[in-house]
Amino acid sequence: MSLIDNIPALLDEVKQLTASTAEDLENLRIKYLSKKGLIPQLMGEFREVAAEQKKELGIRINELKNAAQEQINALREQLSQGGESEEKPDLTRSAYPTPLGTRHPISIVRDEIIDIFARLGFCLADGPEIEDDWHVFGSMNFPDDHPARDMQDTFFIEAHPDVILRTHTSSVQSRVMEKQQPPIRVICPGRVYRNETISARAHCFFHQIEGLYVDEHVSFTDLKQVLLLFAQEMFGKDTKIRLRPSYFPFTEPSAEMDISCNICGGKGCSFCKQTGWVEILGCGMVDPAVLDANGIDSTKYTGYAFGLGVERITNLKYQVKDLRLFSENDKRFLEEFQSA
Repeated sequence: MSLIDNIPALLDEVKQLTASTAEDLENLRIKYLSKKGLIPQLMGEFREVAAEQKKELGIRINELKNAAQEQINALREQLSQGGESEEKPDLTRSAYPTPLGTRHPISIVRDEIIDIFARLGFCLADGPEIEDDWHVFGSMNFPDDHPARDMQDTFFIEAHPDVILRTHTSSVQSRVMEKQQPPIRVICPGRVYRNETISARAHCFFHQIEGLYVDEHVSFTDLKQVLLLFAQEMFGKDTKIRLRPSYFPFTEPSAEMDISCNICGGKGCSFCKQTGWVEILGCGMVDPAVLDANGIDSTKYTGYAFGLGVERITNLKYQVKDLRLFSENDKRFLEEFQSA
């Protein structure tokens, strides 16, 4: 029996086609519609039939071809809808395990410092990183010829010579004092910028936390006690401090504070240069000129201020010898702090 004689049976067959996978569907398409499939073979036999039969056979072959194409298209649509439903997420399932990130060591230490001073009664204050000369230098009693105002030390905005990237977070203290009368007790964390060559021991940006306390009858003894409590909370109860005379334009008297080296226990090592002491911050009593410049009566109020580098404290806690590691986003370095 020729294929032409079998057209009714083929038509019933294609109307009953089923497929459960894309592979099954492709096999059906090849069987019926490909160049060597059954329907193209019918077209080949169609050329050999008598002319008076061609009209009727042509209609029946086209009907079979259309039926096969429609059935395959319908099966493809069903499989597509079924695939989409399988891909929909099951909201009742647990999330797929994903690798956990880590906090940056600078963030870990900064938050720890903030927490210590918060428990001592200090509030957070913030200010812009792009500042004007007055808040960075003028209000902090820097003379006009101070080296910090030189382009070798400070980043200036070329189009606006009075606008700079802040070199310390003391500018935040100035903004607090000009808006608020004592009592003032704030810490000012933030990023600062210095025009320095990048190396293992220096960078053009780093992080500071400065503190300010202004009220009546504030003394240097108050400052020393707060700094001692901070050092012992940060580095351990056996930590000792010492204050050495220094100079800063915005404090008088001024001092630099060292702590007993927490790495060698004060016995002397390469980190503390065999001295047993490590410098961690600068501090002092707020210069009366700074209070007056920011609208606070220096005859009634006194205050103290201090400033520390977060990178410096982080080095002490984690013994990171190269400052550049803090800003290179090396995953191997950051993963060392996964449990911190």
